[in-house]
Amino acid sequence: MAAAVEMDGSIMEGGGQILRVTAALSCINGASIRIHKIRAGRSTPGLRPQHLSGLELVRDICCGNLEGGTVGSTEVTLTPGKIKAGNHTADPQTAGSVGLLLQVSLPCALYADGPSELCLKGGTNADMAPQIDYTIKVFKPIVEKFGVHFDCDLRMRGYYPKGGGEVVAKVNPVSELSPVTMTERGTITKIYGRSFVAGVLPYKLAKDMATTATRVIRREIKDLYINIQTLQEKDMACGSGNGIIIIAESSTGCIFAGSALGKKGVYADKVGFEAAEMLLRNIRHNGCVDEFLQDQLILFMALANGTSRIRTGPVTLHTQTAIHVAEQLTQAKFTVTKAEDENASNDTYIIECQGVGVTNPHF
Repeated sequence: MAAAVEMDGSIMEGGGQILRVTAALSCINGASIRIHKIRAGRSTPGLRPQHLSGLELVRDICCGNLEGGTVGSTEVTLTPGKIKAGNHTADPQTAGSVGLLLQVSLPCALYADGPSELCLKGGTNADMAPQIDYTIKVFKPIVEKFGVHFDCDLRMRGYYPKGGGEVVAKVNPVSELSPVTMTERGTITKIYGRSFVAGVLPYKLAKDMATTATRVIRREIKDLYINIQTLQEKDMACGSGNGIIIIAESSTGCIFAGSALGKKGVYADKVGFEAAEMLLRNIRHNGCVDEFLQDQLILFMALANGTSRIRTGPVTLHTQTAIHVAEQLTQAKFTVTKAEDENASNDTYIIECQGVGVTNPHF
């Protein structure tokens, strides 16, 4: 048995993301990994329930062994076995993010010996994580360009602090991933969104968030119809919450989003304003992906068979971290250069990757 590869969990972004990228690559490569100093700089160091759930899910998918897998643990060792298809469930029993559980498990399931069904529970619209609407409307269509095919069935929405949400993802395996080039932004052709309240919160909040968001976007983008649906969720929601996500699509198939969630004591128009500003910020830099998709694509670029090139705005710490981990654990090589064409702003970059072309042994 080869000695486990060591990974310092406190470097760079220093949070759950290092765990996710490391665990997924360990599982796909079939190489043992030891992660220490997990979330060392955070106010609550070590594994939180959602991180532990994600690691246990990966362990189950690859019939592996996980040591140190307890809440609060700052060191784990994952020893992967064979990736097997079938039904897998993850339930942190908190409002831990369903989107982040998908982030760690989806890449693994691509290299299984058949279709997988991932039943993921927790928060679907939680703070500090992609809302499930983002995963379905932005992440899914773009990651499918790599040759990934999965369905996402949103069965129940869950909010902080209760969680209780449920998403079932059906994932088909791939023989290998194709590289992707996204370097032409094109023009923005469509802006739409969803503004919601759930549980005991009044419907007026949804209207207020949408009205403010529309007004803010109109200042900058005058000639497009902005279609933000407002809704009150009744049966499909567990707990109370409010939030908004606004999506923009470009003529070349790029997709961007801005989103925000309500919190106690925060006015609804402030939530709408925040989401609109986030969307505009991600359109201004003339990149082809927004700041949240950026780091989620690094793993797929590393695994793909060939050269991927993606035009982005400022490269985030999450992205730098994902690149660092991917280069440590695979032979993939990344370069980040400033875009110099006439459409580029001061903050436009090209991330290029020579992918390693990991193939699925079952094909």
